[in-house]
Amino acid sequence: MIRLMLAGALLLLGIEAGQAQAILRVGDQKGNAQAVMEAAGVLKDVPYRIEWKEFAAAAPLLEALSAGAIETGLVGDAPFTFAAAAGAPVKAIAAIRQTGEGLAILVPEKSPIKSFDGLRGKKIATGRGSIGHQLILAALEKMGWKADDVQIMFLSPSDAKIAYSQGSVDAWSTWEPYVSQEEVLFKSRRVITAEGLTPGLGFQVATASSIRDRRLELTDFIRRLAAARAWSLNNTSSYAESWGRLMNIPAVVPLNWLARAKVRIAPIDDSVTKDEQSTMDLYFRWGLIKRKLDVSDIIDRSFSDAIAKGAGL
Repeated sequence: MIRLMLAGALLLLGIEAGQAQAILRVGDQKGNAQAVMEAAGVLKDVPYRIEWKEFAAAAPLLEALSAGAIETGLVGDAPFTFAAAAGAPVKAIAAIRQTGEGLAILVPEKSPIKSFDGLRGKKIATGRGSIGHQLILAALEKMGWKADDVQIMFLSPSDAKIAYSQGSVDAWSTWEPYVSQEEVLFKSRRVITAEGLTPGLGFQVATASSIRDRRLELTDFIRRLAAARAWSLNNTSSYAESWGRLMNIPAVVPLNWLARAKVRIAPIDDSVTKDEQSTMDLYFRWGLIKRKLDVSDIIDRSFSDAIAKGAGL
């Protein structure tokens, strides 16, 4: 009888413990954080439950974050900047660094255009406020050109792909994996990349309330994500194969992308804050955001140790 009572008590405690298990709701886009973390094997023995919420793009992810439907998520610097300008309660807690080779303006293989100079007066497809748009603006500034020296056609990636393939536009300012798809499968050429022009940052973001109420879980998650990205740098081929299977894309495409991108998680340090401030200032100069932002208002540096530990630094 005592054994039965003890077993029942232990079972009840187990149920209560399970019910009390912390949950971290993570926003993701297909082929992003969850994919690399699963491939790296860092999601074993997580002491809390991760609820993955998949979004088609950064904008709805940020809306969900602002509404309290998720605690954290990964977005590019462009949508992060626009969300901050709109007053969304978001803070960057980790940065995603990569080379600028995969953010580029493409032209078809047989195009006579050889450089950005050749794009004067031409039609360039990209998304309004996207990192592709950011690249065009940065290139215009570098050349000393005006906004109307090129014709920017604002299209979604799917519509831009169609317009580009049909020759309705002369060039496409886009990002990975679209750049590698066009290069590898259709022999497009990059006439300019983001190298030396724009930082091409991504951010793991959270709200102040999430940082306060889910700090332990966020710290552990960031450490695991940093470890997964560090793993991917040393296992590019196997990661490209698993990513290709997940996305139903030939492995040669992600291999082309990942081998040169060198994607890694970085702390919110002085170099990151400087780069993000330059991005915000660029959008302000071109009138895409209506007020000047201060990067110090939208960052949180307190996860640096977790990132260093995960990356093995």
